[in-house]
Amino acid sequence: MTNSELINTKINFRGKTFKKFFVNTSWLFTEKVLKLLVNFIVGVYVVRYLGLVRNGMLAYALSVIGILSAITTIGLGDIIVRELLADTKNRDKILGTSFFLKIFSAVIIYGLIVIYYFYNRDIQNLLLLIIAGSIIFKPFEVIESYFKSQVLSKYPVLIKTLSVILTDCGKIFLILFQMPLIYFGALAFAEIFLAAVGFLIIFKTQKLSVFQWRFDWNIARSLFRDSWPLMFSSLAVTIYMKVDKIILKEMLGDASVGLYDAAVRLCEGWYFIPVAISSSLFPAIISAKKMSAQLYNARLQKLYDLLAWISILIAIPISLFSRQIIHFLYGADFIEASLVLTIYIWAGVPVFLGTANSQYLIAENYTRISLVRTISGMVLNIVLNIILIPRMGVVGAAVATVVSYSCATFFIVFIPKTRKQISMMIKSILFINLFHIKFRK
Repeated sequence: MTNSELINTKINFRGKTFKKFFVNTSWLFTEKVLKLLVNFIVGVYVVRYLGLVRNGMLAYALSVIGILSAITTIGLGDIIVRELLADTKNRDKILGTSFFLKIFSAVIIYGLIVIYYFYNRDIQNLLLLIIAGSIIFKPFEVIESYFKSQVLSKYPVLIKTLSVILTDCGKIFLILFQMPLIYFGALAFAEIFLAAVGFLIIFKTQKLSVFQWRFDWNIARSLFRDSWPLMFSSLAVTIYMKVDKIILKEMLGDASVGLYDAAVRLCEGWYFIPVAISSSLFPAIISAKKMSAQLYNARLQKLYDLLAWISILIAIPISLFSRQIIHFLYGADFIEASLVLTIYIWAGVPVFLGTANSQYLIAENYTRISLVRTISGMVLNIVLNIILIPRMGVVGAAVATVVSYSCATFFIVFIPKTRKQISMMIKSILFINLFHIKFRK
């Protein structure tokens, strides 16, 4: 195959491979967009109903469980997809080993939460205990990884969309009947539980069975060797996405957490976009790496360009009209969240670019670099939160987030073998070389 055949300056919209990945990305977007819209609409009513303090308590509990859930993933998400693509014959061993590694850590973590609750019984810790039950069912997400490897995202998408719709309908019911806070925690558990049941059903409809899964020590060692940096990286990412709410609670109380969360949920709701695009195009990037360095770099550049454009186009209008947005959605009680929204929305730019760069690090097996980069960002975020929150309140937490996210994303400038990625990201921010690549094998 000639160089001209490998590299094309335009996307081949009629190519079979493009259509395949476009359809897969469309399904991922369908689920995420529906979830964003439904959660956005219902979330506004939930925040209004709960008010500053109770919303702060719920946001704090979800943040803590989010951090603990990151441990149970063991960093295996994209690693499972990569291994399933590389070794189709050992599908059941890869899935089985991944599942048992995840369930082992999940049981340990939930057990520790149960013990902690019995020594510290109050409404906040009961909320933690109920939501933490979802950790036990997170390991079934390995089934979603299987469908991603087959570029068949429509199946898990349908399941996750249905679970979101059902639980959000439940939230409306709770609001209408003025139910207490604890029931909202139960619905957070129910969303993960329903998705797990759905994954099992669709897996069976494909004439596949979890009872065929097998644990293999050699595969376990291989998976853990590649994934442990990603596990700590994933944990670090979750910590510096959630730690601001935890520090706010300790320093300023539940009301400040509720105020901050109201703004942050409007920003983080967009973060599904880089994940959906990057995850769906990851097989195409891996394929390009095997074929040509030029094609590989061109596809990476295209990914950076697309995500940079999207993040900036989202940030500008929200930043300009933040006060009107907050007042319209939440009312006068939450108006102080507008400045948080103005600042925090710009964290999306480094987040979008960082998500794309993570695909590169995984493709190159630079997982240790990913770990060091993320831990550096986490530490910086914690330090900045501790320094800025007492001086600037909730706005300080927003500033800390934007600065730490940006530093973490561009950390790779200090590493010679990844330095080229910086120039690619800068080109993307400057809107250069958009839509010039053909995603085809």
